[in-house]
Formats: sequence, C-alpha cells, structure tokens
Amino acid sequence: MKLKLALATAGLLAAAPAFADSHGASGDVAAGEKAFRQCIACHVVVNDAGETLAGRKAKTGPNLYGIAGRPAGSVEGFKYSKGLQAAGEAGLVWNEEAFAEYVKDPSSFLKEVTGDSGARSNMSFKVRKEGDAENLYAYLASLSAM
Repeated sequence: MKLKLALATAGLLAAAPAFADSHGASGDVAAGEKAFRQCIACHVVVNDAGETLAGRKAKTGPNLYGIAGRPAGSVEGFKYSKGLQAAGEAGLVWNEEAFAEYVKDPSSFLKEVTGDSGARSNMSFKVRKEGDAENLYAYLASLSAM
C-alpha cells in the first residue's frame, strides 16, 4: 500500500511542473512551495473535494486553489476589497504577470490597473524576495492539477 501511495505521489509531482507550464508559469514549483510558508498565516489551498493541499485552516485571505487563470476577486463567499472587486469586474484574470505584480505591492497594483488612486487591497503583505512571486504562482498552479 505504501508503495502504491509513493508511486502515485511521484506521478503527481512529476505532472505538477507540466501543469504549471500550461498556465504560463515560469517559476520553480519547489521554490514556490518553500516561499508559500510566508502565506500560510492568511491563505490556504483547499481543492474542490475539501482536501487541504497547502497551508492551514487560515481564513483571513481567500482560498488560492485554482488561482491560475481565475478572474480576480471571484472566490465565492470571500469579502474582497473594493479595489480588487473593481479590478475583477474590469476583467483582471490571474496570470503569472498579474499575480506577481500584485503580490509584490497589492495596493499599488490595484491603483494602476483600476486607475483609481484610492484603490486599496486588504492584503498588506508584500513579497520582497526576487523570484518568489513567480515561484509562488508556479507552485499554486501546480496544486490545481492535484
């Protein structure tokens, strides 16, 4: 039984980079998994079956499962900032470029994409380490395949 589980896990891990690539992810999945540790205080990744793939039971931020290619501000039941809601209504979809720019400086990103100098994000954390934003996107995209 353990061997079957190990083989299944290895297969999923081997497929993860391909899935991340299919979503335009240029980052490193393994480095993104490590970088995600800074996100678990607020975010969780829970698939449609209710399985927690990453993080804890944090509810401060939205569930990040399926974020790659998802319209901004679209997790059912989550209360987004007005700025993020406006960006989503204007057609913002989370691709690697938009995600990376957002997590580096959420409020500045929303001001730029909405054209509203008063736009704010509820996310105050900023990813500062070079490459972490792209790696996070690749990691989150890879989890959507599981």
